[in-house]
Amino acid sequence: MVSFDPNFLLMSKSKITDRMQKAKEIAANPSQFKVCEGCDSIAGILADVCPNCHAYRFDESPSKVVDQAIYLGSRKKTSVTTADLS
Repeated sequence: MVSFDPNFLLMSKSKITDRMQKAKEIAANPSQFKVCEGCDSIAGILADVCPNCHAYRFDESPSKVVDQAIYLGSRKKTSVTTADLS
């Protein structure tokens, strides 16, 4: 039988809030970021390859960065990153 952690909903809400806070930081300074055209992740402007999928094509337009930050910040994390594997 699987036990239910009563703090699960609070943890999930906290993680979404953290993601939205990061999204706000990115949206406030879109010139420092770019969107990977391979996996739609947001990477720093100095990245040569995407840290998630290793693609090398990016969309640096501020409107795309802001739109993607809002989209990613408003939903639950679904991708697995290198940090998740360590």
